[in-house]
Amino acid sequence: MPEAGETGTAGAGADAVSTAPAGRATASGAAGRTVLIGGGTSASGLAVARALVDAGATVITVGSRQDRLDAAAAEIPGLLVQRCDLGDDRAVLELVMDVHARVGDIDGLVSLVGGWRGGGGIPGQTEEDFRFLETSFTALRLTSRFFWDDLVSSDAGRVAIVSSTSVPHPTAGGANYAAVKAASESWMASLADGFAKQSPDAAAVTYRVRSLAGLEGALAASIAGLWGADAPANGAVVPLG
Repeated sequence: MPEAGETGTAGAGADAVSTAPAGRATASGAAGRTVLIGGGTSASGLAVARALVDAGATVITVGSRQDRLDAAAAEIPGLLVQRCDLGDDRAVLELVMDVHARVGDIDGLVSLVGGWRGGGGIPGQTEEDFRFLETSFTALRLTSRFFWDDLVSSDAGRVAIVSSTSVPHPTAGGANYAAVKAASESWMASLADGFAKQSPDAAAVTYRVRSLAGLEGALAASIAGLWGADAPANGAVVPLG
């Protein structure tokens, strides 16, 4: 799973984004917002979904396994679920249409598609492992692109991901993983720049962890607070743990 770290500003173009608190804070915070969670059937995804539902948001959890989606819906009353391969552009376009038909436009996107493969130094960075890891970046690219109009039309659009402390401190055995996470952070910086130009009240926020295990509650509370008065700035990289 993703990994925690240092404060900073994500990737290229960071000098163009806001350093002021993000968006329009409201007394109700996430209440009334519609949030899509990609890769949301993991422990962290369930924690985020529960925190958002408890805060009064409409939440759609997306995953590739129907059994895990059904279990998530049974565990969290009010949670909506949708099956989709987030690495397939046509499937994501269909997802956008399905989500719009069910709940209308979204205000937030939380991309938690992830996983870990590594070891074996540079020779051990196999193509198979890279393609597996690359899915998380592809899911972020596709969902943020295809839901972009929703996010910039919202009065407080939000995108959040979990990245890793390996980005500023890569290792030979984790080269594939760190490369994918670095690409994701660069994409988030580009989203932040796009928000600054098109929707100044929107924010793209990256969380960095060393290991997400045991931090699911802290992640969930912070994401549920992204519409609050103390939310991180657009383009922020937030250390967790």
